[in-house]
Amino acid sequence: MSVSRPESRGLTAGPWFDELAVGDRFGAAPAFTLTDGDAAVHRAIVGDRLRLALDEQLAARVTGAPGPLAHPALVWNVAIGQSTIVTRRVIANLFYRGLVLQRAPRIGDTLRTTTTVEALRETTRRPERAPTGLAVLRILTVDQQDRPVLDFRRCAMLPLSPGAAPTEHTAPLDEISEQLDAELLAASWDGWDLGAFEPSLLQAGDRWTVDGGDVVSSAPELARLTLNIATAHHDRTVTATGRRLVYGGHTIAVAAAQLTRLLPDLVTIAGWHGCDHLAPVFEGDLLRTTVEVERRDGALAHLRCSVEAERADGELVDVLDWRPVAVVA
Repeated sequence: MSVSRPESRGLTAGPWFDELAVGDRFGAAPAFTLTDGDAAVHRAIVGDRLRLALDEQLAARVTGAPGPLAHPALVWNVAIGQSTIVTRRVIANLFYRGLVLQRAPRIGDTLRTTTTVEALRETTRRPERAPTGLAVLRILTVDQQDRPVLDFRRCAMLPLSPGAAPTEHTAPLDEISEQLDAELLAASWDGWDLGAFEPSLLQAGDRWTVDGGDVVSSAPELARLTLNIATAHHDRTVTATGRRLVYGGHTIAVAAAQLTRLLPDLVTIAGWHGCDHLAPVFEGDLLRTTVEVERRDGALAHLRCSVEAERADGELVDVLDWRPVAVVA
């Protein structure tokens, strides 16, 4: 397996699609120690309402260990941000697959992320647009003791370098599994005392639209907080629309906040089967989430969260299809 080093390959602005090879591994993103300040800023931007991330006494009772838990959305947003060392030139992030939180980090833990190129496919070339390709990245995050925290895949669309010849990258991407390992899915909350929460009556087929929307604000601030250096989230001049794109993890975190507003006794989010970005989100959009219970397996509720954005001009756009697995009592 090769190791990609930006300083040795002249990739200070991030690699082009045609500069990537399957097996390239990137681990130079700064490590990130989770602090109370990070948690407070993240909560102010996206509205975290998860009880275990808010109530230190409750967290100690449920988990049997002292110290506040970090909100899982903060954890996955940092990991995604660290992975943007590969996708600084990203045009769009298409999807995530098979995200599993193998442990529940606490405030004070340090996250380190390694990103590996798993599959590459050049998209069909068209005369009206610059050539692009899709890169499937496997993202592995560990803590300061090298204990596994996160394992997932995401698919980013990247441009080819100017004048690049067609590549031979044709990997099929529809084979990327959404299945989650049941043993790993239980690892982050194994041994927790769920008796501190009201028993959940969720059952398959339940469906609600969360009351009230949430405006997307402080988008570049969240990207900066989570080490996300994808230029499209910071510089409007590099996008096709002339507007900054909101970081996908921002939209997912708002949906997570709306989910916990709907289900205040939700214990935590243990993983995602997947998440598809259906359309871009812009700062100032108003987000609304519809939640459906697809199935219930004991303490695990497999959900589908569909997010709609209302643009400033009133246009309604489906922007997110997120399929989390929630832990409930």
